[in-house]
Amino acid sequence: MVQAYILIQTEVGKASTVAATISGFPGVIQAEDVTGPYDVIVRAQADTVDELGRMVVAKVQQVEGITRTLTCPVVHL
Repeated sequence: MVQAYILIQTEVGKASTVAATISGFPGVIQAEDVTGPYDVIVRAQADTVDELGRMVVAKVQQVEGITRTLTCPVVHL
């Protein structure tokens, strides 16, 4: 299982809607509005890195109101 944090920037006033939409996606553990340089932080999981990438590109980045994403895979050292 691969997990990652997805940091999301949104259009002004869209953070709550974006977080609510993404929270319903399969593989999303948590999606929350935050303050700072990013507007929403999502914790997601998938069976493989490729599957996680497909989720980000095919689902998350297609949500209306998102302007940029940054995916940070969780590593266990």
